[in-house]
Amino acid sequence: MFIKRLLSVLLLAGLVQTAHADASLTVNSPDNTIQLRVQQLADGTLMYAVTYKGKAVVMPSGLGMQLTNPKVLLQSFSIDHIDSLQTNESWKPVWGEQSMIQNNYRQLQLSLTDKSGSGVRLQVLFRVFNDGVGFRYIFPQQPKLNHFIIGEELSAFALTGDHNAFWIPGDYDTNEYGYYNSALSKVDASGGGFAQEIHAKTFFDKNAVQTPLMMKTADGLYINLHEAALVNYPAMNLVLNKSSYTFTSHLVPDAVGNKAYLQAPFATPWRTIIVSDKATDILASKMILNLNEPSKVPDAEKWVKPQKMVGVWWEMHVGKSSWDYSGSQVGSQQASKVPHGANTANVKRYIDFAAKNGIEGVLVEGWNTGWEDWFGQWKEDVFDFVTPYPDFDVNELQQYAAAKGVKIIMHHETSGSATNYERWMDTAYKFMNEHGYAAVKTGYVGRIIPRGEHHDGQWMVRHYLRVASKTAERHIMVDAHEPVRPTGLHRTYPNWLASEAARGNEFNAWSSGNQPDHETILPFTRLMGGPMDYTPGIFKIKMSYYNPTKTEQVHTTLTKQLALYVTMYSPLQMAADLPENYEARMDAFQFIKDVAVDWDDSKILAAEPGDYVIIARKAKGKNDWFMGAITDENARSFTQVLSFLDADKKYVATIYRDADNAHWKDNPEAYVIEKFLVDAKTLLKLKLAPGGGTAVSLVPAKAEELKLYKKYK
Repeated sequence: MFIKRLLSVLLLAGLVQTAHADASLTVNSPDNTIQLRVQQLADGTLMYAVTYKGKAVVMPSGLGMQLTNPKVLLQSFSIDHIDSLQTNESWKPVWGEQSMIQNNYRQLQLSLTDKSGSGVRLQVLFRVFNDGVGFRYIFPQQPKLNHFIIGEELSAFALTGDHNAFWIPGDYDTNEYGYYNSALSKVDASGGGFAQEIHAKTFFDKNAVQTPLMMKTADGLYINLHEAALVNYPAMNLVLNKSSYTFTSHLVPDAVGNKAYLQAPFATPWRTIIVSDKATDILASKMILNLNEPSKVPDAEKWVKPQKMVGVWWEMHVGKSSWDYSGSQVGSQQASKVPHGANTANVKRYIDFAAKNGIEGVLVEGWNTGWEDWFGQWKEDVFDFVTPYPDFDVNELQQYAAAKGVKIIMHHETSGSATNYERWMDTAYKFMNEHGYAAVKTGYVGRIIPRGEHHDGQWMVRHYLRVASKTAERHIMVDAHEPVRPTGLHRTYPNWLASEAARGNEFNAWSSGNQPDHETILPFTRLMGGPMDYTPGIFKIKMSYYNPTKTEQVHTTLTKQLALYVTMYSPLQMAADLPENYEARMDAFQFIKDVAVDWDDSKILAAEPGDYVIIARKAKGKNDWFMGAITDENARSFTQVLSFLDADKKYVATIYRDADNAHWKDNPEAYVIEKFLVDAKTLLKLKLAPGGGTAVSLVPAKAEELKLYKKYK
């Protein structure tokens, strides 16, 4: 690790030279492509600006805090001290998209005192990376009052024009929207469209959007705004002033309208600005991870295991079975009753399928009592997380799964009652340890209890971390659904494998669904903060297969579903369809069996938000590579050189591609599987159908395979 002082006090003195003239300081990224300029105006106001290769990214923008206790506006400061350093180090994640991550930045820290007479001290910390800028506020130990109530954060992002944006409405309680693509001037989050399908809308401003926010400028810059290390603080939304194209932070409030309760010393989350003139660089950025703290989970690498799973889940969404014992709660909301899905015999069927195909986990939803009356307005004590339905034999299934070398994955739906879940946590996790459950999928559907709190407010942010911490103590891995959007905390809590926090594949079963461009947008938005449990792998595309009256369908081809295992990164990947649907197409299912979930390296080969994504990844500890290519509603062709392969090796490429007549709507299940010999010089032609994709496995060729397969041309 290399750390040094970046600038001398003499150089920095220009920032504090006088109260009668503006003063500024610039800090460049290590490669000098990004420049941060911090300016203090004559009245003590601090502004910052960011450029990329000389082009403005963020125009001079304000910083500060509005406190309600003490009641003071922290916006004009005297500067007490300036410090700086440079860091260049590498670290090894427990799991991830690559085995080593470089953390290279220059840092500037300003120690400030409020000029209004309150005496409140504040620090602003900036880090400038080769791929962007992060900044945060720090409340150090105070000479007097150390307890604060935040009324609002005053961070601003003044953009240079009417950029093209990929956005979802500002909402305190859900991220489950389809993405809108429009100019900033056309942002209108007042409802309609996708919003009509959301069960809990809490719009607060029609000009508000959520982060991660992805934008592209007219002159070809890609800009992503988000946050990192969201701990003990509410999530940040952004409210747009359309006359100036300036976003201002808006924190999720609590039940009485306050934003956060802090005790010094305290640091806010980082505000992140990732920028490049290449879309591929946005997806390759590790800045958000670098802004999070190292792992707090001892020996995580010994027991945190990335894995694939099948589960009693999709069959409820398509109306084949029910979550509850009575057979009435089904995803399709059909009138007739259906069998209870989580019965012992059915779960054994999934265990058998998993064991036969080398899949480590079986998720079981609807195993515990309470599903008959679980959803509604603030129902508090619905679930106890330890009492199974009569037809779910916990002990028998524990023994059966263990004998097959499979782990059952626990499901804890809280119905939004976080207080109830916290009362049961210790008991529930002890129950899991006693019965061999190594992972849990949590759920927070519905309005939050404590009443008046929100999914993305400070109280719930603290709750999600309590879950991560308590499960870590019990050596339990977590897959959180309906939580706050991730901000890189899987570095600090590597047992927090994945989250939903976006509109997943399930919406295709019972709504207008996710449009064909959805999966080409998610890597640039939701996945910037961390892995998503998107539940790919659906083979029966049209829901009329289960019910002739249904018109819903998955808005992809079958081979695009395969490609998602590479383009939608997660260390916890579900083979989401029914075992019988896979058994009917085991040739295509082979890719799901083969594809890795943990990686030594990842190459973002081509990408454009809303259009296409092509990624190749090298399996952890192996020489096997996997490639995924996906497109939106438009057919596309690419020629991709396989230069990432070892130069001295021949590989067998198994190509899972759309058939020539495939189409996401008209002919989604038509595919072709081909095998060829390739090497690092091969130019692989990819032909993607509308809404389609291609998945490729690349495995070093054995001697007999060199004779068996033809060279790719």
